[in-house]
Amino acid sequence: MIESREAVTRMIVAAKVRKGIKWSDVAAEIGQSKEWVTAACLGQMTFSKAQAEIAGRIFELPDEAVAWLQIAPYKGSLPTAVPTDPLIYRWYEVVNVYGSTIKELIHEEFGDGIMSAIDFSMDIQREEDPKGDRVKVVLSGKFLPYRTF
Repeated sequence: MIESREAVTRMIVAAKVRKGIKWSDVAAEIGQSKEWVTAACLGQMTFSKAQAEIAGRIFELPDEAVAWLQIAPYKGSLPTAVPTDPLIYRWYEVVNVYGSTIKELIHEEFGDGIMSAIDFSMDIQREEDPKGDRVKVVLSGKFLPYRTF
């Protein structure tokens, strides 16, 4: 018996390692971006029935695990308020250092509101550089203005 979505995530990651699968290959089979599919496989998005069945086949999951992939997850995957993983901590650092700048510039350009993380896309690419390759991340979220009532 599978008791949580986290257990399914562990099954997926174990199968990925065992089989030497790349997230981009999983995404190609499912037909969505590697960023969204990776988030879904790590328990942060909900798969449709067809998508869950493909993931189930790829990762050799039992039917019960495939069913768990179709349930809206509890979002938020970090075990601590301040991340301890060095890569994730750098993102925390980016928000700590540049968060107020990002907020100020979005408000200046768009007005009072937020950038959606629901109507959202992300693209992560390697950018070759002779001084050392760079990580290029593009985040795109719909602007949602606060409304008056």
